[in-house]
Amino acid sequence: MIIVLMGVSGAGKTTIGRLLAEQLGWTFYDADEFHSPTNVEKMRRGEPLTDDDRAPWLIKLRELLRATLEAKSNAVVACSALKSVYREQLLIDDKVRLVYLKGDYSTIEDRLSQRRDHFMNPALLKSQFAALEEPDGAMTVDVAACPADIVQSIRESLPIVAE
Repeated sequence: MIIVLMGVSGAGKTTIGRLLAEQLGWTFYDADEFHSPTNVEKMRRGEPLTDDDRAPWLIKLRELLRATLEAKSNAVVACSALKSVYREQLLIDDKVRLVYLKGDYSTIEDRLSQRRDHFMNPALLKSQFAALEEPDGAMTVDVAACPADIVQSIRESLPIVAE
């Protein structure tokens, strides 16, 4: 099984993903690590990525998901996946489950203002919320809760994970 944690920057994808993967004994992948240096620089400067910028990144992620499934491995992947067309490329099997980490603008903005050592420019938050297409059929979790409670909620809501 692969759990894809999606949401805007600052929603807690990496924090929740690492904690969830650790508890489950699964591999954790941060999709940010699959961006090209050009994309990273663009985001650092506060420039939103285009669909063309994201295309090679999504291909890499799809390959990662496919290889993980073929190896019959389990993983947690932190990935913005803001648009439904991006998620279509990632949800390649019913063993890939989507969890939407949802937060309101002011909560996320506050988190980003406190974050250090990340290339994502907080100025991009408006463009992320503008691009966000909330998913249908995904588990949705309010990010206002503490990470441990969010992880527990995910584990309880995905029965296959709790086994």
